[in-house]
Amino acid sequence: MFSIEHKFDCTVITILDEGSKKLTEDITVANFEECIALEQYEPINDCINKITFSNSQISDLAAAIKLPEGFYSRSANEK
Repeated sequence: MFSIEHKFDCTVITILDEGSKKLTEDITVANFEECIALEQYEPINDCINKITFSNSQISDLAAAIKLPEGFYSRSANEK
């Protein structure tokens, strides 16, 4: 299950882990014009872990999910 909220400066997607038992904490994806930030609460250390991707990095990640093992470079016209 997930939710989508449009805020003033970004779009926020919250992804909930579903199933017979809860596996992990919710993940929040904040899509800003210049970057994308992922956040997840980590209960062991009682903190929020945050990762920020540039738009280029997130494009590489999306492309990599569909590819087999190897080393790749996207061409300039794909960005």
